[in-house]
Amino acid sequence: MPELSYGEAVNAALHRLMEELPQTLVYGEDVGVPGGVFGVTRGLRGRYGERVFDTPISESAILGSAVGAAMFGRRPIVEIMWADFSLVALDQIVNQAANVRYVSGGRLSAPLTIRTQQGNAPGACAQHSQCLEALFLHVPGLRVCMPSTPQDAYDLLVTAVHCDDPVLVIENRTLYFSAKEPVQTGGPVRPMGGARTRRPGSDVTVVTWGAMTGQVLAAAGALAGDGIEAEVLETPWLNPFDTEAVLGSVRRTGRLAVVHEANVTGGFGAEVVARVAGSGAPLLAPPIRIGTPDVRLPAAPSLARSLVPDAARIEQEVRALVGKPPAQAGAGQQAAGQGAAGREAWR
Repeated sequence: MPELSYGEAVNAALHRLMEELPQTLVYGEDVGVPGGVFGVTRGLRGRYGERVFDTPISESAILGSAVGAAMFGRRPIVEIMWADFSLVALDQIVNQAANVRYVSGGRLSAPLTIRTQQGNAPGACAQHSQCLEALFLHVPGLRVCMPSTPQDAYDLLVTAVHCDDPVLVIENRTLYFSAKEPVQTGGPVRPMGGARTRRPGSDVTVVTWGAMTGQVLAAAGALAGDGIEAEVLETPWLNPFDTEAVLGSVRRTGRLAVVHEANVTGGFGAEVVARVAGSGAPLLAPPIRIGTPDVRLPAAPSLARSLVPDAARIEQEVRALVGKPPAQAGAGQQAAGQGAAGREAWR
């Protein structure tokens, strides 16, 4: 089990896929000779030659060619440098890739994997920081996952490329150079879907995915110090989504909070809340969603940090949900309150 960072785990998965599936191609902007803007595809061109290549700056051409290649036997793995730029190619993703199996009566499929990354990073600004998973989850025919650990970054990509449907793998740029962890490489392809309990608890269920997982775990640790046991349920696969795992947890805890980096209105958290409410699961309090306010993220890192959920804000809002405010607000909680006031001002 080599120790790999999140970005290195993606690279290891790509090497495995290129070796075991000769029909794979890897291409996109700067993924070949430069090795990717974040270095994730480094070394692939030198080993696999013309199966790894750079493209012009044209997301429509990248996705359109990938749909055609997938229909005729290839398994392309294409990179869209920023998730924001996938909007340029919505027709190819939504109207073409997602529809291939249906409009061909099952005679054709599009085993296409789209790698992209999203999320806030210092200076990213409005056109490089949008979290768009809910948009793609609205489209039948697309699979969507968001890995948060090096092991997930490896496993989910391998599963995605072996799938016969188009899969959107949404990575996060803030995780690429994370601390290294042991990663089990090789082995069987893991099944698609499923959730996992990252921390057991009895007072509240906190559902999360992607880069927010680390913040939620930090908040849960702080809450435990005050006797509030939060069950952290991570759902790396958003389609297929493990609704039963969420319902099982909520039935035990009686409370639900959903945390995502995307802005609140129309976020996938609303769908999770709707499924729980529609199930009739007994709740001790109304469920809450914790996300970024409905504003464009500013370029200034200090302003962006005041908007994106962090451990202090998550802790504060979960405390309120459970009905157990802190005896005396510490510096972190005071900062969270100031951040909340700032967010209301933005509204």
